[in-house]
Amino acid sequence: MEFSHPIVELRQYTLHPGAFDTLARVFDEHFVESQERHGMQIIGQFRDLADPDRFVWIRAFPDADARARALEAFYSGPVWKEHGPAANATMIDHTNVLLLRPAGPGRAFRFDPQRRPSADAGVTPGGVVVATISHLAVAATAATTASLCMEGGPEAPLACLVTEPDRKPFARLPVREGANVLVTFTSCARADAVRALAPAGSIVSRRERLLLEPTRRSFLRHRHEPP
Repeated sequence: MEFSHPIVELRQYTLHPGAFDTLARVFDEHFVESQERHGMQIIGQFRDLADPDRFVWIRAFPDADARARALEAFYSGPVWKEHGPAANATMIDHTNVLLLRPAGPGRAFRFDPQRRPSADAGVTPGGVVVATISHLAVAATAATTASLCMEGGPEAPLACLVTEPDRKPFARLPVREGANVLVTFTSCARADAVRALAPAGSIVSRRERLLLEPTRRSFLRHRHEPP
């Protein structure tokens, strides 16, 4: 099914050295279903292969108002009160957050929560999820985003998202201001199969790429068929 929650957060946390496994365990055990009970969708959580002390995760909301309500409910609720201190103790910085939306029809994630590994599932290979962040030098028009979404080849990306301008602030969880980006998500079986970055140009001022290894319970992972 096409993803029904178009407001997406791409969150990158800088952790204390060696703290990744602690946060991944707390998250997978306590922060998946508990957030979804408040109307969020937890798309994926990952280790950054270029930085073992970075935790990256993605969640989404039906709209800006629902986001504000869901964040207030979860971060004021009993699960966060019990397990939030252990999570916060792993973090140096939690403010590197992009707020995004689909770049057009058919550009959202396709999501089926039944395909997420269960709470008692063992570790299975998840391949590599690739997030390519293109910092735009121009406005994100339909024409520019369509071209950028397909520049990785004829195979459609898992999702193609652009900056969401409607930012109802939640003071405890800031997002990056002044961002003008397009983010494409793809996947492959191994990191050495990732395509080279396309060069910057008149539309894109610079690019960055995240090679992401899914945690045990991440929904988003490499599959031979589309998720």
